[in-house]
Amino acid sequence: MMDGESRGNFTRSGIPVKDFYQPADHTNGASEPPGSFPFTRGRRANAVAKGGWIQRTLSGEGDAKRSNELFRYIVGKGGTGLDVIGDSPTQSMIDGDHPLAVNSVGTQGVSLATGDDYRELLADIPLENISISFSAPALFAVSGLEIVAKERAVPLNRLRGSTILVPLYCEDVTYAIGMPFEARTRMSSDVIEYCAREMPRFHAFIEDTYYFSESGLNAVEEMALGFIEIRHLVREVLKRGIDIDSFAPRIAILVNCSMDFFEEIAKIRATRRLFAKMIRDEFGAKDPRSWSVVITSHTSGLTLTAQQLPNNIVRGTTQALALVLAGAHAIEVSAFDEALRAPSEQAHLVALRTQQIIEAETGVSKVVDPLGGSYYVEALTDEMEKRIRAMVEEIEARGEPSKLSDSGWFRAFFEEKMQRYQSQIDSGENVVVGVNAFQLPPAEDTLLRDVSETKIAPCRERIEALRQFRASRDLNRTRASLMKLRDRVLEGNNLVPAVIEATQAKATMGEMAGVIRQAYGFPYDPHGVVQPLI
Repeated sequence: MMDGESRGNFTRSGIPVKDFYQPADHTNGASEPPGSFPFTRGRRANAVAKGGWIQRTLSGEGDAKRSNELFRYIVGKGGTGLDVIGDSPTQSMIDGDHPLAVNSVGTQGVSLATGDDYRELLADIPLENISISFSAPALFAVSGLEIVAKERAVPLNRLRGSTILVPLYCEDVTYAIGMPFEARTRMSSDVIEYCAREMPRFHAFIEDTYYFSESGLNAVEEMALGFIEIRHLVREVLKRGIDIDSFAPRIAILVNCSMDFFEEIAKIRATRRLFAKMIRDEFGAKDPRSWSVVITSHTSGLTLTAQQLPNNIVRGTTQALALVLAGAHAIEVSAFDEALRAPSEQAHLVALRTQQIIEAETGVSKVVDPLGGSYYVEALTDEMEKRIRAMVEEIEARGEPSKLSDSGWFRAFFEEKMQRYQSQIDSGENVVVGVNAFQLPPAEDTLLRDVSETKIAPCRERIEALRQFRASRDLNRTRASLMKLRDRVLEGNNLVPAVIEATQAKATMGEMAGVIRQAYGFPYDPHGVVQPLI
């Protein structure tokens, strides 16, 4: 045991923690000013007096019209960005009228399947002024956004926002069943290539470590797997002969933020440092803008509990404060009722006000990297960098990501971490207030129950609306557009233009995804229920 180190005192990632830290405890601490390579201390050289980060909430429920009302409410309350979350059928790339979607359509996000959905979703939202991010399948979200922007004469080079790319782990921890790994990688690369040319301010390359880290990964595991996916996609795009500096400046990482306050800050600082070194020294980027990765975050829904709901407001506030101190570019605070339902209007407001209070009242954003130089934070940043890099090297030594995915290695990895997380709570190793410590009898646990236990019913009217949509279209035109999409898949051409054309011809997302599956030799409908149009 080292001097000053406490027995049994570790961070969530298993890093031993000492009772106190001194200058000798770190030798690689950030000495460069903020805004300088390797950007440990942040992307910006100066603090921003107001609006230092994009303040948004993860939003969407029911159909596009209902979600649009929620978006306009958030913007009206001071939100400076929107993050659209699709419901589980949308995330699975099946339509809301699919027989297996009947009980989930619109309940965990918004149902998106058609061009009309994007028109309704974005009605009266100032596209040129609001950053719009999509937690929905990127190929279809980017296409829908472009269609709406062009119809409203908004130049594509004015569009800001992002869309997540999840080719590597989505079948292991989420819903995207039946889309082969090769197709997912191809779709992601197409979006990166297309947006680099047509939407230069839009972050088409968002590495979303949040969604898979919620399976119980610690901070080191989260970022190691994130870098595995980033490196895989960068290599795939470079194979096309595309210059690294044409797309690297728009790479961003959407990280999780759990309750280990200082480790989460160190994680973000180490991630910026690792990214800068990787993209410059390994991939040869020459533009300094390519070296400086944007970090955004959604605070951890996994840490929220169905017990003692007000505790979740404290958790969200603590995590948001860590993100501000770490220099996050955009923040979403998990809503207090997220353990029970899609966030209510009241929970959205609390999440937004949390950020506004931190910015307006605490003064913590007046200085860039206010914890820079802290013996503990610098030592922890160094250790996080070392451990993340070591884990990346260990995983890559196992083989290509495609082989690891096809062999089930990633799935086994996630299952093991899920079991570890739950056992740590069951044993009391991880203390969760209200769950395994400081509990309340149900009769006393009443605060915020009236709001949080109001369930969202499946949006079954959406099913009839989609049936009417299909009945109203020129089926020959729709089929022709789907055949053209299939041909582009087989020819190896970028799919975004064909998806835009098919969307304008009233093909649905589920139909387009089915055609892509077929072109790769997989079933049109992974569930074997819906018959193909072509």
